[in-house]
Amino acid sequence: MTSVEKRDVLVVGAGFGGLYSLHLLRESGFHVSAVERGSGVGGTWYWNRYPGARCDVESLQYSYSFDDDLQQEWEWTERYAGQPEILRYAEHVAERFDLADLIDFDTNVESMSYDSTTQKWTVSTNQRTYEAAFVVAATGCLSTANLPEFPGLETFEGDVYHTGRWPHEQVDFTGQRVGIIGTGSSAVQAIPVIASEAAELTVFQRTPNYSIPAHNQPLEPAVQAEVKSRYDELRQAARAERSGILSIFPPNEDSAREASDTEFRARMDERWDYGGFSFYRSYIDIVVDPESNERVADYVRGHITAKVDDPELATLLSPTNTIACKRPCLDTHYYETFNSSHVQLIDISDHEIETITPHGLRVRGEEFTFDALVFATGFDAMTGSLLKMNITGVADYTLNEAWANGPRTYLGLGIPSFPNLFTVTGPGSPSVLTNMIMAIEQHVEWIRDCLVSMRDNGYAAIEAKPDAADAWVSHVNSIADQTLYPSCNSWYLGANIPGKTRVFMPLIGFPDYAERCEEVASNNYEGFTLV
Repeated sequence: MTSVEKRDVLVVGAGFGGLYSLHLLRESGFHVSAVERGSGVGGTWYWNRYPGARCDVESLQYSYSFDDDLQQEWEWTERYAGQPEILRYAEHVAERFDLADLIDFDTNVESMSYDSTTQKWTVSTNQRTYEAAFVVAATGCLSTANLPEFPGLETFEGDVYHTGRWPHEQVDFTGQRVGIIGTGSSAVQAIPVIASEAAELTVFQRTPNYSIPAHNQPLEPAVQAEVKSRYDELRQAARAERSGILSIFPPNEDSAREASDTEFRARMDERWDYGGFSFYRSYIDIVVDPESNERVADYVRGHITAKVDDPELATLLSPTNTIACKRPCLDTHYYETFNSSHVQLIDISDHEIETITPHGLRVRGEEFTFDALVFATGFDAMTGSLLKMNITGVADYTLNEAWANGPRTYLGLGIPSFPNLFTVTGPGSPSVLTNMIMAIEQHVEWIRDCLVSMRDNGYAAIEAKPDAADAWVSHVNSIADQTLYPSCNSWYLGANIPGKTRVFMPLIGFPDYAERCEEVASNNYEGFTLV
């Protein structure tokens, strides 16, 4: 008979959310461990090893704030840390706080079921079975790769890669003919690097993306020292920002629509030359006013035209849709890459890929031959990993049934009919619209405080109330509807996944959300049932 491992809390995932959950819950006296399907820590940074993979939040902010010694001792080397450095940081955190022994690696959750009588979760994995009073799903928002079912893919005789599931060993494209499908964030980062190696690179683009230069550079010791000298002050200021990301530029309360040509150009040039997400803080109404949005979008299109030598190619690379309604991209020489004679762009906006062939793929009856295919087709964002775990709650009600019409949570933390299951940065929380590590810290600390409070007050189970979840989903979408975000077919809505119900999943605005979470807790966890 298979033995059952018993825990107070089982954490699913060993990325930044899982690591912090382990640390805090152990420190609070809970018997806790984690399961992780990978062979090491790091979460998204363990899996996403594609060429050019890099964080788009500056490294001095994309880092834990909970331990001052950790903040002071870790030295970042670049303004925007690359995947290898971020993974080393995650590994350092696991080692420094002795977390690795709490993690069962190479362990994939195959099913989870809740027993209302025992008030316990049974979690079955490919390795063993666990019984836990609570489950913390720190599964990540971008951790389930989306590989479209292209006909004929199994017949391709070359190498096949997905940016979200990149091999751990070095991939060398030297001398190869490479095709890459997709022009989202990972493709924008990967294309210049792959182009520097490949003999030929062909990019298949359905929808062009706006991208702002990152202007990445080595992080000067003096800059790092200055930030570290007032880290607490800067972290606190960041928590007051809508995105949780602190900019060197003060917030602007004026409108892009109303700015004079001279003023508008000067401000946009300043932000463009600095690079990064500060660009989207240039005016207060960029994501709410269509006229202001179009003015900013046209400014970016002007830069694309200036960077790309061929006018027809520049037009293909220039988006016509709303700017910033999709996840913004940051790049290093992305548009300039298309000036190289060995790089080709194929527009598939009106003609989808017909089939993958043994030697390449076919579009509009034309066959393209490749040695390797790269799918930069993104993720089943925010819900994909949760739905793949075959979760069954009260009265045999499955999560797939509960979310058939879109994810329904309360605060992005709890789900009706699924007691004692917490989601870290789940749908309905600011998550992907923020500095993720800041959002993770806020969520995990709330969960820890909740579990301590339940223990102290003799409660065994907590469950989100259906009416609270319904009201919360309406609130999330009403906030989104005040902006231009829903105007795009983005993964924020699940629009990149065929058949997925379109619901705007992240909540816009970190400070108000954090305040609401505190109010809920201080009012004896209103909106939840405690027993």
